[in-house]
Amino acid sequence: MTTDHVKAHAIISGRVQGVFFRVETQRAADKIGVNGWVRNLPDRTVEAVFEGPRDRVETALAWCRKGSPLSQVHDVQVQWVPSTGDTDGFSVRY
Repeated sequence: MTTDHVKAHAIISGRVQGVFFRVETQRAADKIGVNGWVRNLPDRTVEAVFEGPRDRVETALAWCRKGSPLSQVHDVQVQWVPSTGDTDGFSVRY
């Protein structure tokens, strides 16, 4: 049986900076079991990459749509990109 590994690049908008969104995303990703990273962008959005089995990546994206307790997510734009396997663990980038 083969595992369907995917990679999703997401831009999350709304009240997502200054509300612990990145650290909560890292905690969620670690719990879900996906690799990748998350960072703030200058336009007040958050960028994230999730890589792993499709069902886990979709779970991570669903978490992003809900967000951290203090956040207010307005939109999550997702682009599916080729899985490269070049991520190990999940990190917050600065």
